Amino acid sequence: MKTFFKPGALAFLFMALIFSSCLTVEKKEYSFELTGENSGRMTIRYINIMSVMDDGKDVSAEDFSEILERYINGDQIAQDFPGATNIKTRLYEQDNVLCGEVTLDFPSLSAARLYQYDRNSPIMMCISAAFDSETYISSNGSYGNDYMPVVFWPSGSKKMTVTTQVSTPDETSLSLVEEYRSWKSGQ
Repeated sequence: MKTFFKPGALAFLFMALIFSSCLTVEKKEYSFELTGENSGRMTIRYINIMSVMDDGKDVSAEDFSEILERYINGDQIAQDFPGATNIKTRLYEQDNVLCGEVTLDFPSLSAARLYQYDRNSPIMMCISAAFDSETYISSNGSYGNDYMPVVFWPSGSKKMTVTTQVSTPDETSLSLVEEYRSWKSGQ
């Protein structure tokens, strides 16, 4: 028996899921390489994965467990990118902060959250439509502006990159690098 949800109900469920978590990241780096007409490989690097205190309480251990359960060992990335294959995830330390990386193959531009009206049109990525509230920092394409938060790459582009800011560390942000170090030493 199939169960169908109204689009509004799904949006509410999704928003509740996002706001129940205290996880955030400072920056995200997207890299797309087209290997076919509309297919390719995408890499997302999450720079400085952090936990945000919940009403003044340190929930970093719970947040790190969530990363392991949902993203590293779970299927959250497959849910976020339907149609993606060959999904690989990893956590690592760089410059004293916790980073993560997701690589996946995508069968179509839409599976990678890209859009192209026709073969002659630019390839586009809307920054504000991403899961996190992201702010454009840089790319190897052309950025519209704050009113048109879209990155444009010329048709025929094969390698595209975008860097976004998700959050700025402050006194309520807790690095998850110590949780990672502890987990890594126990493996």
